[in-house]
Order: sequence, then structure tokens, then C-alpha cells
Amino acid sequence: MNSATLVASLIVAALVAVLITLVIQLMMRGWRRRGERQAEIIGALPDVPDELGSAMITTRGVYCGCTMAPNWNERITAGDLGYRSKAVLSRHPEGILLQRIRARPIWIPQDSVTAVRIERGIAGKVATRVGVLAIRWRLPSGAEIDTGFRASNRSEYDRWLEAEQEGAA
Repeated sequence: MNSATLVASLIVAALVAVLITLVIQLMMRGWRRRGERQAEIIGALPDVPDELGSAMITTRGVYCGCTMAPNWNERITAGDLGYRSKAVLSRHPEGILLQRIRARPIWIPQDSVTAVRIERGIAGKVATRVGVLAIRWRLPSGAEIDTGFRASNRSEYDRWLEAEQEGAA
């Protein structure tokens, strides 16, 4: 390889590195701006009550994220709602508690729940066969969101659907 070819190769490599850096910075800026826009819409999440009744159902699995209802692929990036993590989902008489690892718990009051259903996917998390447990609920700000949870044992979804039907009756 002669020196002219080497110099041209180094220039091209530097341009590609700059281009990749620029694209990553633009993606990060878009993520932050989306989070700021959504934070205004979402407002403050409900606080977990000091006292809860005993859990009727407890399921271990993965918190998949939240999306703006009814758009299953419009992921919420505000706060720590956009990050997947291992979690425990439990149903109490007062509502649903989602305890996530390295993130604040999400409390869904019973009167805010509008639907509990099984979806094929949510926000880029697509599961084969049984899918993801999606909880649609209304925030204090009035916005409606879907919270996705993929259980380690998918057969537990039936218990969640039954509990929702009993709660609605």
C-alpha cells in the first residue's frame, strides 16, 4: 500500500467515525426531547400507598416498558419508564404494584385500570405465542398508557385476566 492510499483510507475512516458519532448524538438528542415532551403529558405518577392489602396475585418477569395508548409502538421515554428491567407484578385490592429492579416502583390504582389484556407485543418487545400482559390505565394527568409485562411463567396470565373480570363485575 502506498502512502497516498494509506492517507485516503485514514481520511475515509475518520469521516465514517465522525458520521457515526453525529448520528449517535442526534439519536440521543431525539430520545431526550421525546422524554421532555412526554413528561409534560404524563405528569406525576401516583405514589404507592403506605398500606396495602395482601397480594392476590404475584408474578415475576420483565417490565417491558410503557407506551402511549393506543399506539403500542410509541414507547414512553420520560423518567425511568423507558428502561426494561426485571420486575415483580402484584395485584392488591387497592391496585397493581410493579416493583422494578434499579427503578422506582409503578403504582396503578384500581380505579385507574381500564383494561388488562394479552398483546402480541409492546414497544419493540415481541413475544411468540402467548405474548405480553398489557395493563391500560389512566394517569392523574388524564393521559392513557399501556404498561407491558412479560411473565416468566406465561400460564399466569389467565389468573390476571380472571382477576380483572372479577374486579370489573
